[in-house]
Amino acid sequence: MDISLVPETIFHLGSFPFTNSLLMTLVTSAIIIGISFFVRRNTKLIPRGFQNLFEAIIEYFFELVHSVTQDKKETRQFFPLVMTIFIFIIISNWMGLLPGAGTVGIHEVEHGKTILLPFIRSGSADLNTTLALSLIAVFAANFMGISAIGLVRYGKKFLINPFKKPYFIGTFVGILELISEVAKIISFSFRLFGNVFAGEVLLIVMLNLVPYFVPLPFLFLEVFVGFVQALVFAMLTLVFLKMAVTAHDH
Repeated sequence: MDISLVPETIFHLGSFPFTNSLLMTLVTSAIIIGISFFVRRNTKLIPRGFQNLFEAIIEYFFELVHSVTQDKKETRQFFPLVMTIFIFIIISNWMGLLPGAGTVGIHEVEHGKTILLPFIRSGSADLNTTLALSLIAVFAANFMGISAIGLVRYGKKFLINPFKKPYFIGTFVGILELISEVAKIISFSFRLFGNVFAGEVLLIVMLNLVPYFVPLPFLFLEVFVGFVQALVFAMLTLVFLKMAVTAHDH
C-alpha cells in the first residue's frame, strides 16, 4: 500500500500528465453540467418529484446566504458563486468515497517495485485543485469589492496615509490586510486538502486492515466531513464577499 501526497499520473497527453485527481475533477464537472441540463429541460411551472427536492435545496441555501448578506441585491449577486463552489466541493469530496477509491487502478513497476496507480482520487485531495478554488474565491471577493465601492475606496484598506493620526498605525493595518489576503488563500487550500486527504488515507488504511464492516462507520463519518468541509468553504467565501463589498470606514 502506497500513500502519496501528490496525485498519481495515469497516463500522459504529450508532455501533460493526466492524473487521477484531474480525471475525478472532470467527472465532477460533467455531473454538475449534466444535472443542470436535466433540471433546466425538465423544469415545470408546478414542481414535482426531483424538481421539488432541487427547489427546496436551492431555496434553503438562498435563505442561508441572505441571512448573512441581509441585502437582496448582494444575495442575488453572491449566491451563484457560493452555491457553485459548495456543489462542486461536496461532489468532489464524495468522489473519493466511491467503491474502488485507492484500490482499483493499474499496476506499474517503478524502481523494481510494483505500485498501484488508482483511478479514483478526489479532486479535493489534490492541493492543486484546492489552491485553484482558493484563488477563485479570493479573486472574486476582491473583484466584487472593487466593483461595489470603487478602486480608490477599496484600496484604502491596503494603503492608508501614514501621516494621519494615529501616525503609521493605518499603514501597519494596511500591511496586515495584504498579508491576510495571502493567508486566506493558504488557509482555504490546506484546510480542505488536509481534511479530505486525511479522510481518504484513513479509509484506505482501514480497508487494508479490516476490509469488512469495520470501515463502515468511518465511511459515514467521511460523508459528513465532506459535507461540512464544502459548507465551511462556501460560507467563508460568502463572508469574505460580504466584507469586501463593505466600505473600509464602516
